[in-house]
Amino acid sequence: MYERSLPASPNWYCSRCSDVNSDGLMGVGAKNIVYLIDVSGSSCRVEGELVGHRDLVSGFSFCQHAGQSHLCVSSSNDGKICYWDSNSKSLLREHAAHQSPVSAVHWSPVDKNLVVSGDEKGVVICYWFHTGDTSSFFPEPRTIFCLSCSPHTWNIVAVGYKDGMIVLIDVSKKGIVMQRLRGHDDEIHSLAWSPLHGEDALYSRPEDSEATNGESAGEEKGCYLASGSKDQTLRIWSTLKSKGVMTLKLPYLKKRGSAVDPGVKERLWLNVHWPKGRPTQLVSSCFSGELVLWDLTRSGKQRWTLLGTSSEGQNHSRIVFNMSSVHLQDNRQLLISTSMDRDIKCWDLDSLDCCWTLPTLGGFVYTLTFSPVGTGCLALGVGDSMIRVWNTLTTQNQYDTRAFWQGIKSKVTALAWHPKKEGSLSFGTDDGKVGIYEVYSNKPPQISSSYHRKTVYTLAWGPPVPPMSFGADRGKSTYSLYSCAGEGIILQHDPLKLGGEASDIDKLIRNTNNIKHKLSPHTDLSWKPDGKVVAIGNEDGCIDVYEAPSLKLLCSIQQHHKIINTLQWHHDHSSPPELHCLLASGSSNAIVYVHDLRSIIENPPESPVVVTEPYRRLCGHTDKVTDMAWSPHHEARLVTASYDGTAQVWDVLQEEALSNYRGHNGYLLSVDWSPVDPDLIWTGGKDFTAQEWRVSKQTFTKPPKGKKMSKLKEKMKANPKQKRKNKKTSGAGEMNGGPVAEGEKAVTGAEQSGEDEEDEGSSRSSPVPPAASFEMQRKLSAVPKTKEKPDTNLLKKKKPRSMLPISTSMDHRPKEELLQDCITLASVQHDQAPPAGCVPGQGEHIHLGLFSDRPALHRMFQSEEEGHVEAGHFDSVVYLRLWSGDLEGALQLATERGELNDHLLSIAPMAGFEAWSRAVEAFIKQLCLQEQYLKAASHLLSINKVYEAVDLLRSNKLYREAIALVKARLPADDPTLKELYTCWAAVLEKDGHFSSAAKCYLAAGASFDAAKVIARKNDVSSLKTAASLAKISGEVALAQSLALRCAKDLAAAQNWVGAQDVLSSHETLLVHQLHFSVTELLSAMLEDAGVIPQPCTSGHAWSSPDEGHTSIQDRVRDVWETQFGVSQTSAGRHGAGTLLQELKSVESPTLGANVPLRQVLLYSSLHLTHSVLSWLLDDDEQLIKGLWQAVAWLRDAGHFCVSAELCRRLFPDDDVTVYSRKRPKTLHLSEEGGRAAADSLQAFVHYHRLYDRWWSNSAHDQKVHNGHSLPATDFRAGDEPEDKVVNGESSESGKSVHSPTGSLDDLGFDASLLLSESHAACQATQRSVREIQEQLAAMVQQHSRAQGGQLESGETQADTQTSSAAESSDGHGSTDAEKRPDDHQTLLSLSLKMSELQKELADLPDTLKAFPHPDVLECCLVLLHFSESSPPVSESLRRDARDLLRKHGSGPSVLRASQRFLT
Repeated sequence: MYERSLPASPNWYCSRCSDVNSDGLMGVGAKNIVYLIDVSGSSCRVEGELVGHRDLVSGFSFCQHAGQSHLCVSSSNDGKICYWDSNSKSLLREHAAHQSPVSAVHWSPVDKNLVVSGDEKGVVICYWFHTGDTSSFFPEPRTIFCLSCSPHTWNIVAVGYKDGMIVLIDVSKKGIVMQRLRGHDDEIHSLAWSPLHGEDALYSRPEDSEATNGESAGEEKGCYLASGSKDQTLRIWSTLKSKGVMTLKLPYLKKRGSAVDPGVKERLWLNVHWPKGRPTQLVSSCFSGELVLWDLTRSGKQRWTLLGTSSEGQNHSRIVFNMSSVHLQDNRQLLISTSMDRDIKCWDLDSLDCCWTLPTLGGFVYTLTFSPVGTGCLALGVGDSMIRVWNTLTTQNQYDTRAFWQGIKSKVTALAWHPKKEGSLSFGTDDGKVGIYEVYSNKPPQISSSYHRKTVYTLAWGPPVPPMSFGADRGKSTYSLYSCAGEGIILQHDPLKLGGEASDIDKLIRNTNNIKHKLSPHTDLSWKPDGKVVAIGNEDGCIDVYEAPSLKLLCSIQQHHKIINTLQWHHDHSSPPELHCLLASGSSNAIVYVHDLRSIIENPPESPVVVTEPYRRLCGHTDKVTDMAWSPHHEARLVTASYDGTAQVWDVLQEEALSNYRGHNGYLLSVDWSPVDPDLIWTGGKDFTAQEWRVSKQTFTKPPKGKKMSKLKEKMKANPKQKRKNKKTSGAGEMNGGPVAEGEKAVTGAEQSGEDEEDEGSSRSSPVPPAASFEMQRKLSAVPKTKEKPDTNLLKKKKPRSMLPISTSMDHRPKEELLQDCITLASVQHDQAPPAGCVPGQGEHIHLGLFSDRPALHRMFQSEEEGHVEAGHFDSVVYLRLWSGDLEGALQLATERGELNDHLLSIAPMAGFEAWSRAVEAFIKQLCLQEQYLKAASHLLSINKVYEAVDLLRSNKLYREAIALVKARLPADDPTLKELYTCWAAVLEKDGHFSSAAKCYLAAGASFDAAKVIARKNDVSSLKTAASLAKISGEVALAQSLALRCAKDLAAAQNWVGAQDVLSSHETLLVHQLHFSVTELLSAMLEDAGVIPQPCTSGHAWSSPDEGHTSIQDRVRDVWETQFGVSQTSAGRHGAGTLLQELKSVESPTLGANVPLRQVLLYSSLHLTHSVLSWLLDDDEQLIKGLWQAVAWLRDAGHFCVSAELCRRLFPDDDVTVYSRKRPKTLHLSEEGGRAAADSLQAFVHYHRLYDRWWSNSAHDQKVHNGHSLPATDFRAGDEPEDKVVNGESSESGKSVHSPTGSLDDLGFDASLLLSESHAACQATQRSVREIQEQLAAMVQQHSRAQGGQLESGETQADTQTSSAAESSDGHGSTDAEKRPDDHQTLLSLSLKMSELQKELADLPDTLKAFPHPDVLECCLVLLHFSESSPPVSESLRRDARDLLRKHGSGPSVLRASQRFLT
């Protein structure tokens, strides 16, 4: 279908990805396609493709049998094996027996039906073509790299593995391993069998021959096998002896500008090929693309010969992956090689010269364009970061192509030849770069300093416009370069000053046309050939036509409604004037419009015209149009390229489709018409190919109808089998870049299809390939992605890189040239006329600089430096400068490159102190960038910058090293040390390393901070340590505070011994020792009584309960006197007055909710301690108040039984005035407050006795539990708990709390104290206040609900107004409410009543409120219950109880309970 084609690049890192059959047809796997190339002629020709794989082609092999040479097989990374007919280019059959990527395939040279393949998991599969049967073997659990069927025995297959193992298997015996050949220690890249059966050919020594003859006397003849490995060796194996008989180490060939480091194993792929009919000759690849012919009968340097030495540029410039040979009918034997440099080369094995070279492409062909000056010169912009310039008219070499890669480093997406200047080619890239190449020179490109932010869409040469057009008569360029990119702007570059700033033409458009609104992003532009007008396409589908040079808007074409992809003006040579103003446009809506703008251009309107109707409409494409070109040979003939995968030729005037080209696989991106042949068109697309085809030879005239071709192909690719976890990239051994701006423009949205393409910016002239690209290419190949450990043996044997590689390589030329060098050198030394142009140390005589004078040596050094710079070996440049005496220059270069090292620094003093100091400072900066701060600090010390070294370490948080340095080098009193300790301590404290932070604070002299930071852990051990540290450091107040915190934690854990130990170390904490001793005694007493649980405690012996009934205050006095030396006679710090004063400073918190009982006991014992100290001072008033507080804490916290037990232990005789009998003490209270406290305390003692009597009566107890007459919360004043009786009983677990036995005839105490009139009135007022507060709260809640719309219909205020104080749990609340006419009250009335009650409370005596009695009404009800069961309760007492109930019992619960007593 096409005339010539540049195919896609062959896949990399495959052991057998190309092969040639006996007819001279070569098949090579590129991406997921196999290209067929005829190599039998004087030049090659691409014959077609085998399309069917959905993943990377990993192997290819022809059937080499007569009559079947048209059959071939290919494998891919998706595990599929395909069989083809190369004549019809059709798929015959396929199988997917492999479950992993296939790494090798071979059609047996012996059995015409046997095909053997191996995959990455180590599985070998045999397929018989004639029957379709398969058999699977698993000889070794290793990754297969290559395999080769024996050309002499059908059942023997050699398999090479990744780890260097080679095995011979017998496929006729279930794949049994016949031999294991060990010797290589790295990947086996290739295997080749000797074409001669037997092992006689290689033996030239008699002893070897005799040994061989002796062994081969039997039936088995054996055969040689050659292997190439990544370990840089070739080995010849004897299958008869099962061992290696020859090892060939690759020669280190060093060419100018490409010094190769053989230690870098990623730069080697060692392919071997044993040509047919040459049993003693072997061809192998080498380090940098050279091909070596080995004569196996020779030894030493005579053993190998380099191919392509007759002229420069014949060899590959990058590593070679595959070789295959063919015998032609004219008895020539050709060798075909594929390489990383993307060239396919053909070699004559007789002359060892290159016959022809076929360039290939490694990326999308984004753009192609013919030079308007250099006839037939075609430039291609490719996604492999290279530009190809193809001289299409050369007759001797049909593929005369040069590649340009310097300065590009990204996909080439736009090209434009200068309209007048020959060889000047502008380019734009995917990363927004714009530059100009002079293709007929070897100079690097000029790069514009103005970068686009996104992909460059279009480049165009046109007349300059302001501001660049100003001063055009003063030597300015007559053409400007315009670039349009993905961000939507067009920049104008001055080609003579690309380093200057480019101008955005939008500014000129706005100013000229007075535009205020935002301009639509531009996507394409095209200058009319005469330079008078320019058409600019926009993202919204609009096309604006401007008049130069002011860029006045002439018209706006609003025809397309999608992004404009391409614009082209009709040419103006050899065509009627009426066609000169035709503008063709293509967009993403698949229709091509042609507009005739002649009238507008020749007669410009005053105001812009809007064009909405096209001159011609070209319909037929089924997807977006990406590029177009007018025929330079015809009138109004146009070719367009589209995403539908076709190129279409149109007769524009007739709106007729003339020819449709469908030779590409995938969408098209570029098209151009041949400037020489009117029948030839060139197209490029996503299939990595550029194709030349004839219009007249196409069978189709219109694009395919129905569904879009590209969509169909994409659906074919969406095979579920592809979606494996180990799916590999489908770019043929390529490094794939990310997509350009998606969907912005067809030409750069190509990557959306999911096809891969690479960004590898290398070419055939690349001196040293980037190391990273080799590794990435390897990873994308058919081998698994595994980390490889370097071979330590090879690293030890690594030969150092030569300092003079260029001059050294000159000594490896042919013998004749080396002899001529001697003549030339003699002529120079003896002042005879040397050859013309001979300058030792320069050019072709660079190596003679070593044998001539010093200036010649310096010239040689200069050339070697240039070579090292080009190769990136700047360390060698430094050494050369050092050798030439320019040490300062060497240091300067190393400084600029950031490649200073210790060796250079050690010799820097030779250049003087100043140079050494500068070098050290530069090295310090370099080390800081490399994060080697310790080394940088050490070098700062070498130039006596101690403080700077300390700052460097501190700024990088190396505090330990900084402190060590300061202490070693600076005075002891230097403030820097304290700052370092403080900073480090802050960091450690923040990270939670409190002990380390404390050490820093101590070293900095901040003992207070050290103790505080240790205490932050807040556990007992940390607090104890912090207290000790503070005490040692003299921080007395802090030590006491921390010790007290520690003691409280120990006390909370019931570790009384530990708490006392901590406090005993601080004399000033004696009062806290006394407090904790009281708490310990109180806890032990309550535990013994069974009212609180008994935990596992650590207590003192003196806290054990005594046998007698000694009061708790007497026990406290005893312990204080014996253990702490505190008595009435003690003085000083042990004096009661001093201790009491210290105790007053101890915080006594207010009672809160949910305080644990142990904490309540701690606070209660504090008041008990206060009372005992007041006893020692004979202060009865404070004594009784302290006792009252101790009991009140327990009572108010809701611990009824604990409070009752404390009262019994304080007052065994139930008389609060008798404080002690052991030490006779009777209270004499003169102040009102003391008497009120004593009365309140006595009332509570009687209250507890009253309930003791209540619980001792079983009948009454049962009655209470049945709930007939139990008083409710309204009985009590203050904060009494509701479940007092029940709590008491449940705490007692059914037993009496030391209640005196006896009848109820005599209560045993004066019950009249419980029926206090004043306290009853106070409690009634308090109850009324609570009731009103509850009613107010209910009203507020009801109002809030009503505002939120939560009240339902039918609800009334009376229904929702409830009071917990007014209703009881037995359901009689409604009846009580009916009896109370004041239930329905307003907010105002309730507020008034509240004010009155609060005033009444304020008028009551303070002692009445400060020292309350038990609930009087509750006591009245209990006494009246007693009177029913036990008449001896006095009548006066019963009468007083009834009177109090009638007077103050207004609550509904009280009324119900007292109803039977009052009627």
